[in-house]
Amino acid sequence: MSPLTDDKPHGAVELSIGGMTCASCANRIERKLNKLEGVTATVNYATEKAKVTFPEGVDPQELIATVESAGYTAELPKPPQAEGEQQEPEDELRPLRNRLVTSLVLAVPVIAMAMIPPLQFTNWQWLSLTLAAPVVVYAGWPFHKAAWTNLRHGAATMDTLVSIGTLAAFAWSLWALFFGTAGTPGMTHPFEFTIARTDGSGNIYLEAAAGVTAFILAGRYFEARSKRKAGSALRALLELGAKDVELADGRRIPTDQLKVGDRFVVRPGEKIATDGVVDEGTSAVDASMLTGESVPVEVRPGDAVTGATVNAGGRLIVRATRVGSDTQLAQMAKLVEDAQTGKAEVQRLADRISGIFVPIVIALAIGTLGFWLGTGGGAGAAFTAAVAVLIIACPCALGLATPTALLVGTGRGAQLGILIKGPEVLESTRKIDTVVLDKTGTVTEGKMTLTGVHLAEGEEREEVLRLAGALEHASEHPIAQAIARAADSEATVEDFANVEGLGVQGIVDGHAVLVGRPRLLAEWSQHLPEELTEALEREQAAGRTAVAVGWDGKARAVLVVADVVKSTSKEAIQQLRALGLTPVLLTGDNEKVARSVAAEVGIDEVIAEVLPADKVDVVKRLQAEGKSVAMVGDGVNDAAALAQADLGLAMGTGTDAAIEASDLTLVRGDLRVAADAIRLSRRTLATIKGNLFWAFAYNVAALPLAALGLLNPMIAGAAMAFSSVFVVTNSLRLRGFK
Repeated sequence: MSPLTDDKPHGAVELSIGGMTCASCANRIERKLNKLEGVTATVNYATEKAKVTFPEGVDPQELIATVESAGYTAELPKPPQAEGEQQEPEDELRPLRNRLVTSLVLAVPVIAMAMIPPLQFTNWQWLSLTLAAPVVVYAGWPFHKAAWTNLRHGAATMDTLVSIGTLAAFAWSLWALFFGTAGTPGMTHPFEFTIARTDGSGNIYLEAAAGVTAFILAGRYFEARSKRKAGSALRALLELGAKDVELADGRRIPTDQLKVGDRFVVRPGEKIATDGVVDEGTSAVDASMLTGESVPVEVRPGDAVTGATVNAGGRLIVRATRVGSDTQLAQMAKLVEDAQTGKAEVQRLADRISGIFVPIVIALAIGTLGFWLGTGGGAGAAFTAAVAVLIIACPCALGLATPTALLVGTGRGAQLGILIKGPEVLESTRKIDTVVLDKTGTVTEGKMTLTGVHLAEGEEREEVLRLAGALEHASEHPIAQAIARAADSEATVEDFANVEGLGVQGIVDGHAVLVGRPRLLAEWSQHLPEELTEALEREQAAGRTAVAVGWDGKARAVLVVADVVKSTSKEAIQQLRALGLTPVLLTGDNEKVARSVAAEVGIDEVIAEVLPADKVDVVKRLQAEGKSVAMVGDGVNDAAALAQADLGLAMGTGTDAAIEASDLTLVRGDLRVAADAIRLSRRTLATIKGNLFWAFAYNVAALPLAALGLLNPMIAGAAMAFSSVFVVTNSLRLRGFK
C-alpha cells in the first residue's frame, strides 16, 4: 500500500468496491468518502470502482476503513495480471447464478399453483410453503443482508424495498396458514389480477414472495452479465499486447520487464512488444487491431512503431521508447476506463433521486396500509396494496439507466477507434453546431508527397526520378524527402552539396545534377523552356511547391510536391454537414493553399495564416458569436484550441499533447471517424435519456395503481424486473452501432 502514499503527495487511487446492490449504495459510499477532509470521490455502480483523490497525509487504508464502516468492502487495485483478470468475473457471477437457478426451479411451481386453479389440489398451500421458503430465505439472502446493513447505518436502498416487500408477503402467508383460515384443507385461490376487499386471513402471498425474488435476481444477473460484457472492451484492449519479448542479445523476458532504450527483436507475424523506433530492418506493420486501418504501414529504420501491432513483413530490431503505462495501448485503456468511471450530468440526477426515493416509498407504503385499514378495507387488502407499493417502487432500472448505456457506448467506441474521455463529453456533442478543422495532418496527410512530374520534350519520367531521387535522398529537407520516397532510387551520389535557400547539386552516375529553384539552374545556364515555366507558375498559383531538375547543361523537368488531401476527407465533410454542422478550415498555411484544399473537400469558410497561439483566439471568437464549437486537430499547436473548444477531437496519429487536451480521440487518422464519434455520442446520450424516461415514467405511473390496490404484488414484481431488463437490453443495442 505504501507506494500510493510515497509517490503522490496528492494521491489518487481507484478502489474496487464490493457489496453494492444499486445506485443508492454508490450514492451513500460517495457521500461517506466526500465527508473526509480534502477527499473527492466518485463511485460508479456499474464498474464497481471508486475514483478517489486525497490530500497529503491521508492513508488509502483510511479510505478503505470509511467504505467498510458504511457496510461495504473496498480494496486497492491489484497489479495487472491478465490471467487473474479473466478469472475474477466468472467467480463473481457463480453465486448469483446458483441463487437464480434455485429461485426459478422452486418459484415456477409456486406461481403455477397460485395462478392456475386446477393445480390447487388438497393441501397445495403447504407444498407452496415448502417450495417458497428456500427462495425467500436462501435466494433472497443478498437483499436481506444488504437491507440489514443499510438499516444499521440508518439508510434505505432499493434492497430495503425488495427485502421488506418479500418478507412481508412471506410473513403474512405464514400468519394466514397457521392462524388464519388459509391452512384449511381444500382452500383455493381464484385467479384474478384485481384485489377484492377481503380480510386476508384466507389469502397467501407465497407466489408474490417467491416470484419477486426470482424476477429481481434475474434482473441482477443479466445486469451483472452486461456489466461484464461492457467491460470487455477494456479487457480486450489490455489483452492486445504481447506477453513476452526477445531482446537483441537473445534473452527472452516478460514484456513488463522491458526498459526504455532496450533493443528487441520482432519476427514476421509477431506482435511488437511496446512503443519504439525501428533500429534495423524494413517491414510492413499491421495496425488494424489497434486503429482499424486495413492497409499495413511500411516501416524502415527511424520510423516509430506502436506496441500490440503485428509485424507483417521482415525481421525488425526495435528500440523501446515507451514502456508499461506510458505506451499508447495503456493510455488508450486508461482513457476508456476513465470514461467509464466518470459521471454524466444525467446520472448525477438519477443518483440524487434514488437517494430520496426510497424513504418516500416506505412512507407511501405505510400510508397505503393505514388508509386501507382506516377505510375498513380489511387487513388482507390493505396489506396486499402496501406490499405492491413496496415492490413496484423498486427502481432498479433507474440505477442501471446511465451506467449500462455509458459502458456499452464507450466500449463500442473503443472497438471503432473512438476513445471517449468522459460521460460529460456526450452532453457537449448534442449542442455542437460548428466544427473547426486544422488543415495539416487532419484534412491533409500532413507530409509532403510528389503529386506531379512535368517533362521537357524528349525526357523520360523514370530517368528524371532516378537521378533527382538519388540526389534528394542525401538531403533532410521535407520536399527532398518527398521526392526521394517517390523515386526510391538506388543510384550513388558523389560531391553532394546543399546550396542554401536554392536547392542541391551533386554527381549521380556521372551526370552533374541540379534540383531546386529555377534560379539555381539559371546560375549554371540551364534555363527552363517555356512549357516548363508555364507549368511551374500554374502549380505555384494553385498553392503547390514546384522544383526544377536539370543535368549536363540542360533543364529537364519540373517536379510538383504538396501536402495531399486525405482520400477520406471529402466524404467526412459531407457526413459532418449531414449531422447539421458547419465546417471551418483553420490553418497557419498561406491563403492560396488553404483555399485550394477547402475547395477540394467542400468547405466554404477558411481562416488561413493563423499563428499557433492565435488558434485559441479563433475558437474563442466563434464561441463569442454564440456558436458551440468542436475542434479537430493533431498537433502540439492545436492542444490549447482543443482544450478551449466545447468539444475537442484529437487525431490518434497526432501528438500526445493534442490527445491529452481533447475530449475524444480518433485512433485512426481518418476524419470520417469524427462524424462517427459525434453520432455515437449522440446515440449514447439518447439511449441514456430513453432509459431514464422509462425508469421514471414506469415507477411514477405504477405507484398510484399499487396504492389503489389495482396491482397484485406478483404483477408488480414481474413489471419491475422487466423494466430493469428493458434498460439493459436497450443499452446493449449500442453494441450494434456501425
